[in-house]
Amino acid sequence: MDPITNPFSPGAGAPPPELAGRGPVLEQARILLGRIRAGRPEKSLMLTGLRGVGKTVLLNEIQRMALAAGYHTIEIEAHEDKRLGALLAPSLRKLLYDLDRLAGAGNKVKRGLAVLRSFISAVRLTVGDLDIGLDIEPEKGTADSGDLEIDLPNLFIAVAEAAADRNTAIAVLIDEVQYFNPKELGALIMAMHKVQQRQLPLVLIGAGLPILPGLAGESKSYAERLFNFPIIGALSEADATQALQEPAEEAQVSFEPDALHEIFRMTRGYPYFLQEWGYQAWNLAESSPIGKDVITAATERVSERLDENFFRVRFDRLTPSEKRFLRAMAELGPGPHRTGDIADTLGVQVNSLGPVRAKLIRKGMIYSPAHGDLAFTVPLFDEFMRRAMPASVR
Repeated sequence: MDPITNPFSPGAGAPPPELAGRGPVLEQARILLGRIRAGRPEKSLMLTGLRGVGKTVLLNEIQRMALAAGYHTIEIEAHEDKRLGALLAPSLRKLLYDLDRLAGAGNKVKRGLAVLRSFISAVRLTVGDLDIGLDIEPEKGTADSGDLEIDLPNLFIAVAEAAADRNTAIAVLIDEVQYFNPKELGALIMAMHKVQQRQLPLVLIGAGLPILPGLAGESKSYAERLFNFPIIGALSEADATQALQEPAEEAQVSFEPDALHEIFRMTRGYPYFLQEWGYQAWNLAESSPIGKDVITAATERVSERLDENFFRVRFDRLTPSEKRFLRAMAELGPGPHRTGDIADTLGVQVNSLGPVRAKLIRKGMIYSPAHGDLAFTVPLFDEFMRRAMPASVR
């Protein structure tokens, strides 16, 4: 069939043609946005889940919902080598300038810009060069202490007050929240606490790996009272079928039932993999309906693509000792696995694994679903590790 009309879209954050199985979390977001816009209190959201479940897609959809509801939005993606203040400042500068351009913009917006100018000066002192021009006098004594847990709440309050003054609201969307260090995460939580106490029109919608609720709770014990942490998991077989069948039917193509079941078996319902199998099956099929034989033929091509792209970019960031650790986990299966079992597989003492374990958690490769257990953050990564490193680690 024609690859140009292929409805499936494997890619990082690429929206699928059918957003199946995500109605409950989108309804949570709709209620949050509506209540905050109406001046009523509501918990912000932190979406949690493994790689490839569609958290970024959901963030993008929630941003679209926020814009439709009259919000101003900013979106950032956390990563290991850039600090929270430096990520936020440029987006907040643009947002405040947008508010300033509105007819009748008042003193609250001007004050927001002055507080941001103070914040930028403090950030420059702590993180080095920050090339952001802001031709306005700073508000001395506000958001300029250099302590992020003091400065960020003051900045968020000033920005939210500016939005309230303009009868609008702000949605801050942050992907990969787990990459913030404890001080930054704590400052973010404290800022939202202050905003919520004053019932100001600013919401935070974040996304991160399953370790995020634990990190938030460790940083500030009241985090669970500020955020809901919906788990974004694999799709059920019914939802996976919908995600594949409906886009195909819109193009007058169908899958045979046993083909759909085979895709679900191979992907375990993970949305990114569903898109890969659907994409390759479409390109291989000569006609409709697409049968199980096409899925079987597509599997080899999908595995090659995943190995070269989705898995390989993560594998190549690992040190030799980290690769051996993950290969030992893969030897034991999909997981979760006890740390002691991993040590036994490697032939080492449990206490010697601490540094490597910590680095892998920091890199977002593994997480601890329960005390003493470890699991991959990337679905099917155990199978990839056995292909990438066929020899035993012993």
